[in-house]
Amino acid sequence: MTDKTIWEPLRRELDRWHTAGRVARFWLRDDDAVEPTPALERLLASTGESTVPLTLAVIPGLTGEALAARLAGEAGVTVAMHGWSHTNHARPDAKKQELGGDRPADVVLGELGEGFRLLKRLYPTRFLPVLVPPWNRIDAALIPALPRLGFAALSVYGRARQGGPIPLLNTHVDIIDWHGTRGGRSEEELVAELVAELGNRFTGSDETIGVLTHHLVHDAAAWDFLSALFATTGRHPAVHWSAASALLKP
Repeated sequence: MTDKTIWEPLRRELDRWHTAGRVARFWLRDDDAVEPTPALERLLASTGESTVPLTLAVIPGLTGEALAARLAGEAGVTVAMHGWSHTNHARPDAKKQELGGDRPADVVLGELGEGFRLLKRLYPTRFLPVLVPPWNRIDAALIPALPRLGFAALSVYGRARQGGPIPLLNTHVDIIDWHGTRGGRSEEELVAELVAELGNRFTGSDETIGVLTHHLVHDAAAWDFLSALFATTGRHPAVHWSAASALLKP
């Protein structure tokens, strides 16, 4: 059960935006989609009821027609590309990484090209040419080649440094406690992060705030947080949940 007082700092910050006549932009990215599951059904129901546009980062090497058929009627869902097979190729002593490292660039780019073509075929109207690297990591040497493969943006984690070879559409608040419970993080921590991101945007940055979820590992805490977040922001006049497609620079 959500303690409503925990959300007061966020409400106060959004009220500040409203008083200033400003609107904060958010977007939602969910990673690791492969096939229809009960967890995916719950996410689709939650975002649909709250009219929050959803970008699903789909793993092309592991997916197929079943997911495409399930999403066919979901108007508020777009599909981004989550690497190729979400396989770790890093050395045992290095951080997990699929895209780059010790593998030849032509092999990695070949997989990305195959994945791009597959998702474009499976999702002719909802595929967004955005690459989401597994574990949010990609070898910097590969990035200049992404536009030649058809990608319009790269989505990783953290505040974006623009001016590179491809636009960045990043996420900033990850609701999962990967180094602890591997379930939902505490509401207090997440609300504090949202307020900090809003404060950063209020004083200068115009980067849309990205919320990152992983439906396959959500526990009760993660689902409760999402419900409370959608309820708090959905009713507030200083918030706009944006579709990722609307955030890509033409």
